[in-house]
Amino acid sequence: MVAVRKADDLTERLWAVLETVPDPEIPVVSVVDLGIVREVSDERVTITPTYTGCPATQVIERDIRDALDAAGYRHVRIDTVLAPPWTTDWISAAGREKLLAYGIAPPVPAGQRDVACPQCGSTETEEISRFGSTPCKAQWRCRDCLEPFDLFKCH
Repeated sequence: MVAVRKADDLTERLWAVLETVPDPEIPVVSVVDLGIVREVSDERVTITPTYTGCPATQVIERDIRDALDAAGYRHVRIDTVLAPPWTTDWISAAGREKLLAYGIAPPVPAGQRDVACPQCGSTETEEISRFGSTPCKAQWRCRDCLEPFDLFKCH
């Protein structure tokens, strides 16, 4: 599923504002890069948290509200929807590149075990822990360069 983007001027301006809102846990990617913003219309922004109970959800909503208000869009409502559930497939190509440049391996397709090290590109890697610095990441290590890194879990 791809986020719904309409082509009128106001919605494009709203998307531009939303693209400046960083994810509070991974500030190199925006809420748009992560696919958290699902739909934008002249009156409403629809978001879906990365998982139910994500501790950053309220911060994300507040940051979006603050950005919209600062840009003069106080009339735009923010709705949070849980269905369909967010998936790592919604992370944009730009978002995946930003994660990699930041040192976080982007999610790999389900069933794929070849995880490339974001430091050296080697696929001689191993999982150290299912849990990384946040619940949505796992801790991995490169056997070639020996650097530890987070892998954004596929879900």
